[in-house]
Amino acid sequence: MSESSKRRIGVYICHCGGNISDYVDVEKVREAISADPDVVVGKTTLFACADGTQHEMIDDIQGEHLDGLVVASCSPKLHTTTFRGVSARADLNPYAYTQVNIREQDSWAHTDDHDGATQKAIALVQAGIAKTRLSLPLEPLRVETVPATMVVGGGITGLRTAIGLADIGVAVTIVEREAELGGWVGKLGPMFPRDKPGREQIAELLAQVAARPTITVLTNAELVGKAGSFGNYTAKVRLRTEQTEELRQYQVGTFVIATGADVYAPEAGELGYGIDGVVTIHEFGTLVDAAKGSGTLAWQGRKVRSVAYVYCVGNRQLGGNEYCSKFCCAATVHASIKVSDLDPSIRQFHLHRDVRAYGKYELMYTESRERGSVYMRYPDDAPPSIEQLPDKRLAVTVTDALTSPEPLTLPVDLVVLVTGMVPRDNDDLTTLLKLPTGDDGFYNEIHPKLRPVETVVDGVLIAGACQGPKPATEAISGGLAAVTQSAGILKKGFAELDPLVATVTESMCTGCGECLTTCPYDAITSYVCDEGEKATISAASCKGCGGCAPVCPEDAIDLLGYTHAQMMAAIDGLVVAPEKEPVA
Repeated sequence: MSESSKRRIGVYICHCGGNISDYVDVEKVREAISADPDVVVGKTTLFACADGTQHEMIDDIQGEHLDGLVVASCSPKLHTTTFRGVSARADLNPYAYTQVNIREQDSWAHTDDHDGATQKAIALVQAGIAKTRLSLPLEPLRVETVPATMVVGGGITGLRTAIGLADIGVAVTIVEREAELGGWVGKLGPMFPRDKPGREQIAELLAQVAARPTITVLTNAELVGKAGSFGNYTAKVRLRTEQTEELRQYQVGTFVIATGADVYAPEAGELGYGIDGVVTIHEFGTLVDAAKGSGTLAWQGRKVRSVAYVYCVGNRQLGGNEYCSKFCCAATVHASIKVSDLDPSIRQFHLHRDVRAYGKYELMYTESRERGSVYMRYPDDAPPSIEQLPDKRLAVTVTDALTSPEPLTLPVDLVVLVTGMVPRDNDDLTTLLKLPTGDDGFYNEIHPKLRPVETVVDGVLIAGACQGPKPATEAISGGLAAVTQSAGILKKGFAELDPLVATVTESMCTGCGECLTTCPYDAITSYVCDEGEKATISAASCKGCGGCAPVCPEDAIDLLGYTHAQMMAAIDGLVVAPEKEPVA
């Protein structure tokens, strides 16, 4: 390589507050990579993401005229945007930056082998430098956007999202597959913590929706098609009536998926479900709501004098739904307070594995105990058993792990199974939008802290309980975050996308068609020219996954930012020269 073609690269190796430096000799890594003739700046830092370090990087880039940046720290999922921003502020092309993961892929994986972890870190950083050496200046792709959003789901999250979007000047179409808006909340009575009935909250939101002419409401409707590219999608919606079906098309810039969740349905015989007097918390809430003002809680014409609540039914179970549904404890504690308001003489037993009434809900938990509710913690591996007595009452046998190892039996009139949330059956929608799901079946955001409502599909946002179990207040907060994110995309009239997309070298393409069926985002099509049929890739639709490149028999497809030459150089860079034996 000639002197004029050499790069000026800055490399920063992060201690990560000990997460890396406790297992990797970061100074040794710095010494090893500083020998590279293209590395002009080589430094270690306690926290690469800290504001002070970012300003130091900017000063180095400008003062040393750097044309490449490598940060060896944590996962690119966390701070790619951070260091691209650093590059841009220093007038360095953001795509001349490479983040090397020496935390998750090295220090955390090799805590028992410090020498090996150090050698691996050297190799990974060398690979990052080799890739950066061949980086090209890329510019973001600019696409025009349509100032409209489609909100899929007309529950409390979807309604509040639609109102927020309309208020900032974005047209909204709400698509709800049921005949009425409101979702689960629209069926509820008083909700914690303010005792306001869910149906009243929904009624207020519906009045606000009706007062905004830029909101279009479609019920008995489903999103069945999506075409186009980020910022300018064509959405196909199927509307159903008793006699006919109709397909309509809408131009939208973004989608907000707010389809909510379902409630866990116990199987027959599960903790006594199916026995007369064993109900779910949702059925119990309806019962208490109906008894309001009467002063009597009754079941099947019999006065209820005692209730046992069995927590964590269908949740926090090994081999089942292992997650916590987050709202159930507070909802049950709230219900017990309503029962005490109705009839203070009713005895209430809360059989739990842990009570998770976090934040201000702890005050409700304290109030419930002060008003006579008895809380008993049963062992994880010994759930209560329920059987029916001859007099139609129920016997609940449980071990209170906090008082005695001996089981005791509680005669009660009603058993309430505290059931949580489960993912809603949305297979068709999930497939259509290419939405990622976690092991729990709920939709996955890119990052729970840094990008909490964005998905890997540009312009498709998620909000509310479709992401995971949460109370209504947190679901609404997610909807408002989606409003902000959509507004940031749509109000400017254009959006900038990463240019890290696949490209086709036309002269090398033979039109074999192998790549056409590999793209999960339908970004590859073909066209006919003088030389025959060729493949072409829509940069706006491509997500840079690279799945098309290896199937091309002519190597006509390359991925910008991860070109064949860059990746081969990175692989070569993984080879660490053996340490020389000291001279005697």
